[in-house]
Amino acid sequence: MTSDEDLMGLALAEARAALAHGDVPIGAVMVDAAGAVVARRHNERELRGDPTAHAEVLVLQDAARQRAGWRLGDLTLVVTLEPCPMCAGALVAGRVGRLVYGATDPKAGACGSLMNLCADPRLNHRVPVTGGVLAEESGDLLRAFFRERRGRSGTI
Repeated sequence: MTSDEDLMGLALAEARAALAHGDVPIGAVMVDAAGAVVARRHNERELRGDPTAHAEVLVLQDAARQRAGWRLGDLTLVVTLEPCPMCAGALVAGRVGRLVYGATDPKAGACGSLMNLCADPRLNHRVPVTGGVLAEESGDLLRAFFRERRGRSGTI
């Protein structure tokens, strides 16, 4: 079995790929119980002009296609930033087995920061969550991206 830290390293590599097309560097990998990668993606909102093209949503779509089904209970999603409400809702809807994330998102995090959709007892599925894996490295990548963005335009 591969460690959460090793898997987060793969997600961070995927996040760096988003930089090539000006997207926020967030990466995600979906793995099976043995740690084998089922799918890997990064943000493509700028590339596609699509507000839903978050790394988590894209990797869920790829995993469902690869598995020929939407129930992903035997898979773990590893993502560099705490998922937003849209992505957390998609994890619940896909019955994902486990979530591992890096940096917390105090402005939009929906897996413990602002709310916790993954643990809401009113929903039909709960996703076990492990947060803070390589959080500093994940956060540093995001901070550097936004610092450089602010430097170019004066605002974000």
